[in-house]
Amino acid sequence: MAETLHQIDGDKPAQYDGLLPQIVALISDERDFVANMANIAAVLKTQFDWLWVGFYLVKDAQLVLGPFQGPIACTRIAKNKGVCGTAWAQERTIVVEDVNQFAGHIACSSLSQSEIVVPMMKDGRCVGVLDVDSDAIATFGQVDADYLEQVVATLMAASDVD
Repeated sequence: MAETLHQIDGDKPAQYDGLLPQIVALISDERDFVANMANIAAVLKTQFDWLWVGFYLVKDAQLVLGPFQGPIACTRIAKNKGVCGTAWAQERTIVVEDVNQFAGHIACSSLSQSEIVVPMMKDGRCVGVLDVDSDAIATFGQVDADYLEQVVATLMAASDVD
């Protein structure tokens, strides 16, 4: 198990390209879903210094807060509510350049200005989402979507998920 993170310099693709093998090494010998989510949240928060990086898990027909790094967060989110609930319902990645322009945005932190949410799919069903918030407008784009989808696919392949 690799327990040292080597931060990567360069543009976003270079940073992600350097992080992906480290994430694989970090979680390759661990099957526990919660442990792997916790380490991935720490890796992403450390590398990019985003405001908030974390996971919500589908439990009892709502999203429930899972492992995260950052300020205190909303504990429960209903389906179709906010960016997380919408990504869950639509089972697709959603990039929001300005959360103030997203109808129904849930402001867990007033510092959040942009957001990306990636659904975590297992056997054709969404079991949770990766949620990332930034305190700057337009932080996330297609590059982030493509790479964070790879991060989530790596997590799902490496972990035992109910």
